[in-house]
Amino acid sequence: MEIRIAGAQIPVVGDIGENLAAIHRAIDFACGEGADILLTPEGSVSGYTHEFDSGKAREGVEEVTARAREVGLGLALGTCFLEEDGRCYNQIRFYEKDGRFLGFHSKTLTCGSLEEPSRGEIEHYAVVPLQTFEFGGVRVGGLICNDLWANPGCTPGPDTHLTQQLAGMGARIVFHAVNGGRNGGEWSEVAWRYHEANLQMRAQAGGIWIVTVDNCFPDKWPCSSPSGVVGRDGRWVCRAEPQGEACFVQTIVWEE
Repeated sequence: MEIRIAGAQIPVVGDIGENLAAIHRAIDFACGEGADILLTPEGSVSGYTHEFDSGKAREGVEEVTARAREVGLGLALGTCFLEEDGRCYNQIRFYEKDGRFLGFHSKTLTCGSLEEPSRGEIEHYAVVPLQTFEFGGVRVGGLICNDLWANPGCTPGPDTHLTQQLAGMGARIVFHAVNGGRNGGEWSEVAWRYHEANLQMRAQAGGIWIVTVDNCFPDKWPCSSPSGVVGRDGRWVCRAEPQGEACFVQTIVWEE
């Protein structure tokens, strides 16, 4: 069995219109490369914030999903989103190539301070139980940024090794949407090495493929984490350049 996956290391900003333009560029690339599904970064429609225009974000999601449906492209779409239950979720929204909505993964290891009570995004985003999705006959899962590496400086809860949980639930591929902070300094380089090592080690430990993309804004600095595809053996299959807008495509083939 095989699946052709595109990833978009694109800028994610506070302007939904600019974000949509970047996603459309990524859709153009994915279509040109014959991809089955496209992964975008954390918050790629709404921006990485709980203070977004929920109406414009919903319209933006409808716009890009309609475009993807027209061209027969599946989506693993990163966005913050206000659901009908009135709660805000930091999501990866999964769509089949025919536009059918499969459900969403919500960021589980939301970041916060280590004191009690914890402060930060942990206060603003709701969480639903971990789940997997069937895309094109393949069992897949989603993780968002800190869900994978559980940065010890901003994770108030325990590291639950969500990659291992998804592998145990039957996921063959994990789509990982990132929007990491950095400033171009020494600790940004330390974080990059930590993120890279975790991607490789957790792919190998779970025997899963990991597809990962980061926000590239501002492009004066390298991203906070590599974008690309890590194989089941923990080795990189393909990687984007560490700085600036870049898209990639990779065909994943495996035998059960």
